Amino acid sequence: MLMTGPNKFDFESHFDALAEADSLARRRQRGFHRQIARLMSHHIQSDQRVLEAGCGVGGLLNRIPLRQGVGIDISEKMVHRARVENAGKRLRYEVADVMSYFEDEPFDAIVLDFLTGYLPDIQAAFDHLHTLSHERTRLYITSLNTLWLPILKLAQPLGWVMKQPPSNWLSTQDLINLLELTGWEVVFESTEVLCPTTLPVVDPVMNRYLVRCPMINQFGASIFIVARPGRRNEIRESLSCSVVVPARNESGNIQAALDRIPVLGQRTEVIFVEGNSTDDTWDTIQACCTAYTGPHRLKYMKQPGKGKWDAVFAGFEEADGNLLVIQDADLTAPPEDLPKFYEAIANGTAEFANGCRLVYPMESKAMRFLNLLGNKFFAVALSFVLKQPVKDSLCGTKMILHSDYRRLLKRIEVLGDFDPFGDFNLLFGSSLLDLKIRDIPVRYRDRTYGDTNISRFKHGWILLKMTLFGLFKLRFHK
Repeated sequence: MLMTGPNKFDFESHFDALAEADSLARRRQRGFHRQIARLMSHHIQSDQRVLEAGCGVGGLLNRIPLRQGVGIDISEKMVHRARVENAGKRLRYEVADVMSYFEDEPFDAIVLDFLTGYLPDIQAAFDHLHTLSHERTRLYITSLNTLWLPILKLAQPLGWVMKQPPSNWLSTQDLINLLELTGWEVVFESTEVLCPTTLPVVDPVMNRYLVRCPMINQFGASIFIVARPGRRNEIRESLSCSVVVPARNESGNIQAALDRIPVLGQRTEVIFVEGNSTDDTWDTIQACCTAYTGPHRLKYMKQPGKGKWDAVFAGFEEADGNLLVIQDADLTAPPEDLPKFYEAIANGTAEFANGCRLVYPMESKAMRFLNLLGNKFFAVALSFVLKQPVKDSLCGTKMILHSDYRRLLKRIEVLGDFDPFGDFNLLFGSSLLDLKIRDIPVRYRDRTYGDTNISRFKHGWILLKMTLFGLFKLRFHK
């Protein structure tokens, strides 16, 4: 791969020579490379097929748990070393240029680890990567934070870093702009690695905690960007939808829910999950479903355990639709807004559609003042934890593709049984999958029947504990 014009540079020869002369610098950089590998391992799942472009001697792929790994590099000597040092593993290394490399089977994850600085045409490379992607592929980019350029130059004569060829030193905004120009959408961006070497006690504190704190998070040595293939302009083929309605002491809302839930996609399935009610909700569900003559397919069941997440999980397990959505039986978030969720998922704008009650004016009794303050607090806290803006974390209406939900269940196994409500399970799982989370504004209405099942202080304490749990599992991950 050669640069052309006045900045022509033979990168192939440069990296061939580097393959035989970088042992000292590589040893001194072991701590930094381990930190990058831990970062990638947090995002890439063990059942994924991964491409690393500019793989060098293959150390990063070797450290990431994956189903199959392919590394490509323009340097024959780098690829030879990668094959020798990683023999016998589920890894394949090839001499190839990212600008033209192609395989019939797309990749689940594509990694460009400090490669963009050496590409002669970054825009063309980003554009070409679409041919190696499917709609759930994630692109992971690391690049040098330009604030660290003086340190990089000082490290070269000390032997900590090899002499650098002419490079494209791009800011975060430069990279985001190029990604958007080529049809990639940024899921989130950050800087990582505040201490790029191994120092007992010091580097874990700096790299796990400090670099992810507000203001300090602009000073990490490595820019880190996660992107996905951009949204489609047209709604994909018509999808079926399963609407799960958890219902505890909601007898007076069952018929209204049946009447008001709209047709979504090619077929709409409504699943009532009765949750240990003390009124006649179960009898009402049975009676209303038996008498129903409308367009929806109906199912109803009693939840096996307790708590909203137990009810949602039980309903989703019975669902047949391509899309899964929760509609609270109190109907304070109107079912008439569900088509907005469907459209956002169906046209690719969102991969997890999260209801937001805090945009439009609320009816006078829809949310008590302390509840409103609590929702705003948790929205700010969760946005920090998830690294994506979420204005209302506790709205009951949420939609996700069934296939993504199955992946999400596997991903949140590491979190254990921590969330009795389900909102955080779904949000944390979506974040761990690097799904694009989008807020969908809904108009929040007064209750017309019954009382809220939420206890402000008891449940608020549970939510606070879950937020702190997520802080260490998602934001301050190892």
